[in-house]
Amino acid sequence: MKVDPSICDIIRQGDIVACQLTPMGSNYTFLAQVQLGDRASLAIYKPRDGEAPLWDFPSGTLYKREYAAYLLSRVLGWDFIPFTVIRDGPHGIGTLQQFVEHDPHQNYYTLTEEHAVELKTIACFDLVANSTDRKPSHLVIDADRKLWSIDHGLTFHADTKIRTVIWDFCGEPVPESLLAGLDDLARQLQAPQGRLAELLKLLLPEEVAAFQARIAWVLTERVYPGMPGRYRRSRF
Repeated sequence: MKVDPSICDIIRQGDIVACQLTPMGSNYTFLAQVQLGDRASLAIYKPRDGEAPLWDFPSGTLYKREYAAYLLSRVLGWDFIPFTVIRDGPHGIGTLQQFVEHDPHQNYYTLTEEHAVELKTIACFDLVANSTDRKPSHLVIDADRKLWSIDHGLTFHADTKIRTVIWDFCGEPVPESLLAGLDDLARQLQAPQGRLAELLKLLLPEEVAAFQARIAWVLTERVYPGMPGRYRRSRF
């Protein structure tokens, strides 16, 4: 799936002309049709007011975290999260994310070595973003065989609580190209600008501090952590 600039314009500026509630998930999530002039696009709409209360995340912040994850992927230059914006909609403010056409029967468990490099990038991202809800269905493949990552509302918590299905690279070195990206990110955090500054404004002060600490941790350890008390053989 190529991100056509016109699609970005539609999602950012178009009218949401239809919303269909999706049956899965504890939060209200809609498949939306967005229209701008004679152009249209499908998008996933997640309104703040549809978020179910959680004991460990501040209420009404999941849509901000969804957008913050997208911003982080763009700052790092890791292109695996579909175009996402925060904007108003029929059910109030929330995120609107480009819909990825995909086969719902394909997910993390059906991936092969073809996607190992992309998976390593997403696994590294999950360490830094503190992804606490990485499910198999959050990894989808488009018609061009590109791997995309979706559903990042449970991220950036101040306490390290990474929960993921991606344990294939336990003990393996994080690729140098990914570490270089994190090293550059650490330098940018000394004087954040643009997307990075926007990202930090979405988080609480203690979450910003924890975010910086996780970057330092990955840069120090330089390997993918293992599962406590367990061994997982890589599929790749």
